[in-house]
Parts: sequence; structure tokens; C-alpha cells
Amino acid sequence: MSKNHLKGFIPVILVFQPCNIFFIAAKNMLHGWNVDQEVAIIGNTLLFIITLISFLLAVRGLKNPNPHAFVRSVYMSVMLKLFVCIIAAFIYIAMYKSNLNKPALFLCMALYLVYTFLEVASLTKLLKQRKNA
Repeated sequence: MSKNHLKGFIPVILVFQPCNIFFIAAKNMLHGWNVDQEVAIIGNTLLFIITLISFLLAVRGLKNPNPHAFVRSVYMSVMLKLFVCIIAAFIYIAMYKSNLNKPALFLCMALYLVYTFLEVASLTKLLKQRKNA
């Protein structure tokens, strides 16, 4: 991945790090909001890793001169991210049926939306730079 593409991923990193630092440092505050700290940290980390993989797949498609390859790679990356998150949520729900922490699950859903928005914004920026180059 070139430096230009790495710059496109910086906003995601700038969300991941402060969120995890907050989740670690604000254990009592999260407990007051009934948010399980472990679920928040693991969910944020999983979303970051999946977003990184998704971003790399889309960037690989962006390098292809065929515009259809880029569209396919973006669809594939979005579907991969969605299905991995759904599977992780179902695993969590199946394991902790009685002790399910809904606030943490909703927090992870909000983070999913934030990461997806940042990824799409970064890919759009890279696509515009590619057209101008």
C-alpha cells in the first residue's frame, strides 16, 4: 500500500485509538452507562481489523484499470465487513443470551457506522485523486 493510500486510512486510525483509550480509561463511566468494557474494546478492535481488510481490498480494486473491478472489490469488501460483523454479533448473542449487554452491542453498531462512513469517505477521496492523476 502506497503512502497516499495509507494517508486515506488515517481517519480510521484516529477514531480507533482514542476510542480504545477511552474504553480502557473510562471503565467506571462505561459501567455507569451499563456498557461492558470488554465488549466495547473487542468490538472496536474487530471493527478496526475488518475495516482495514475491507479498505485494502477496495484499494486493490482501485489499482485495477478496469472500473468494474473497483466496483466489485468495494461490494466484496462491504459484504465481507457486514457478514463478519453479523457473525460476530450472533456469536456474542448466542454465548451470552442471559447476560447480553445491549448498550455495548449498540455502541458497536454505532462504531460500525462510523468506520463504514470513514472508509467510504477515504475511498471516495482516493478515487477522485486517481481520476485527477
